[in-house]
Amino acid sequence: MEQSPELAEAEKEIVEEFELFDEPRETIEHIVELGRELPPMADALKNETTRVRGCQSQVWLAADLDTTSGRMQLAADSDAVIVKGLVVLVLRLFDNRKPGDIAGWETDVFERIGLGRMLTPGRQNGLYAMLARIRQLAAALAATRDRP
Repeated sequence: MEQSPELAEAEKEIVEEFELFDEPRETIEHIVELGRELPPMADALKNETTRVRGCQSQVWLAADLDTTSGRMQLAADSDAVIVKGLVVLVLRLFDNRKPGDIAGWETDVFERIGLGRMLTPGRQNGLYAMLARIRQLAAALAATRDRP
């Protein structure tokens, strides 16, 4: 699948942002700070349907299709501050993008910024569960949009 220029640019911006940090501690502190800036998700959206399975913490992820723009709108939250920071990064990549671009997108941006070395295996599994869930939602929305 051809790569989306928008997604490639979002990845590049995240990599450049994290190149500023020399120490793992600085990276984690930045992720925690990002988590503090995550807008709250409506309580009505926090339910079993939107809960991401495979995460160590509670994570909720909801998607809707803006029929005017044809772009996927995401809302997400977590009960853990560091995971909220990871959610912010995931939203930077995928919010307000075309579902067809997201569905087939494979990213290694989290490895490129060193998170593979810094996150516990449980947190890594949760991050990959979020990415898989977003791709699943995007594929479903793309299929819905393509129906006559």
